[in-house]
Amino acid sequence: MCAAAPRRRFTGTGLIVATHNAGKLREIVELLAPYGIHVSSAAEHGLPEPEETGTTFLANAELKALAAALAAGVPALSDDSGLAVDGLDGAPGIYSARWAGPAKDFGAAMARVERELDERGTTNRRAHFISALTLAWPDGHYESFEGRISGTLTFPPRGDRGFGYDPCFIPDGLNQTFGEMHEATKHRISHRARAFSQLVEACFAS
Repeated sequence: MCAAAPRRRFTGTGLIVATHNAGKLREIVELLAPYGIHVSSAAEHGLPEPEETGTTFLANAELKALAAALAAGVPALSDDSGLAVDGLDGAPGIYSARWAGPAKDFGAAMARVERELDERGTTNRRAHFISALTLAWPDGHYESFEGRISGTLTFPPRGDRGFGYDPCFIPDGLNQTFGEMHEATKHRISHRARAFSQLVEACFAS
């Protein structure tokens, strides 16, 4: 059960990141690095990926974090994130990873976004990334946070940094895609960084 206030503080030295996505794991590990926390992945613990049955990013982050924490008996951090495109009524949204298919082909997923926008005859290229983070404990308690960043889509995609839909997304006020951007810059402004800053203030800060 998620309590209101005060937030529960994280007092351990290690946690599981409940993801099998290498790019997402790398970003979370880098965000956690300043806090001296030992990070392991769900894959290292042999944990399966639970079915994402939630209808929101927060719901899916919560079910993944709780599944990992309960299975491993240690705190777990999960991220559920994706791209919401205005001209596609918010799609792919929580289905962002599924649009890439079993092969995780995000080149094909970005091509699908472009194709579906063209099929609708819209010139609206506005979009935003959303990240929901949940920190869960083995007793079933969890704390959740959400961050987002708005921007514009560009095609063809540009850059080979980041992962997922990063190469087609230009954050507002900048002229580089997430795929072109240095990792340190992205970590300061991304949707995941914004959710993470809330997590740190609520659960890590002294």
